[in-house]
Amino acid sequence: MRPILIDTNIYVAFKKGESSAVDIIQYSEILGISPIVLGELTAGFEYGNKTKKNREELHQFLQSSRINIFPITADTANFYSQIYYSLRNKGTPIPTNDMWIAAQALEHGCILCSHDKHFKFVEGLIVSSVLSEFII
Repeated sequence: MRPILIDTNIYVAFKKGESSAVDIIQYSEILGISPIVLGELTAGFEYGNKTKKNREELHQFLQSSRINIFPITADTANFYSQIYYSLRNKGTPIPTNDMWIAAQALEHGCILCSHDKHFKFVEGLIVSSVLSEFII
């Protein structure tokens, strides 16, 4: 099974107990997460009434030996610039944060687990939110 990079909406679905997200996270041997996703999550926690609880649960989730927080590197920036250029030329822009997340997935050879359909515009990126599509 290829490593999986999870998007913000998959972590949220996992915490809500949505079976497809739970299955993917429980079955995966290697899970990556981007600092961009961590930023989106923690920013979202600030708007809720369970900020402390949500932060504690995220911290506990990140303690798993299967979770890798991928750093943003010069290589990530190169992937980002290629994605940005390609999407701009095709006239199919996606949110900036999502270009960074896609760049990290490509950099680390991950399948991106997300519910966001606009990732399909990123060349070479494999995106799914269905467990059977992650199994080689």
